[in-house]
Amino acid sequence: MFYRPEDGHNLPHSPFSAIVSPRPIGWISSRSAAGIDNLAPYSFFNAVAYTPPQVMFASTSAKDSLTNIRETGVFCVNLVSSNSALVMNATSASLAHGEDEFVHANAVKTECETIACARVADAPAALECKLTQIVTLEGKDNFAIFGEVTGVHMRDELVVDGRYDVARARHLARLGYRDYAEVSEVFELTRPDD
Repeated sequence: MFYRPEDGHNLPHSPFSAIVSPRPIGWISSRSAAGIDNLAPYSFFNAVAYTPPQVMFASTSAKDSLTNIRETGVFCVNLVSSNSALVMNATSASLAHGEDEFVHANAVKTECETIACARVADAPAALECKLTQIVTLEGKDNFAIFGEVTGVHMRDELVVDGRYDVARARHLARLGYRDYAEVSEVFELTRPDD
């Protein structure tokens, strides 16, 4: 099958997000200038540089996260474990502007160390970030938000033999449609030049 996006795919649901998968979920916490916390999952998320460490996520509408980050210049990326799937999903609800998703979803929050923002207390890992740039993308209300990592949290039990254990963290990944996957097995490959 081949299709041009501008012509449509003639399928019941778009295959694009299923093709580009699995995608890590950036569970973005932010705080408004008025001090109201926000928590929302984004599956267009990834790391983009090592030195300094940088991440990005994309928002497909002008959501509270984007507004808060523009106001304060900071955000936190919380990684999602499979045992937090239902809480994460609850934070994707369309709530009234200014309503705290942490409270709505019963997500346990704690303060970040390097930025004025809340984070998910029981996330396997969290990346505190200062905003570096917001890029307007083609299409209506498409934005890419970039941040430099200023602080890294990892749950102690997930650091095994000096390495962050992704399988033990059981990261949740977004597939297409309403599908998700849990990272439960990993394998190593040695690069030819190593």
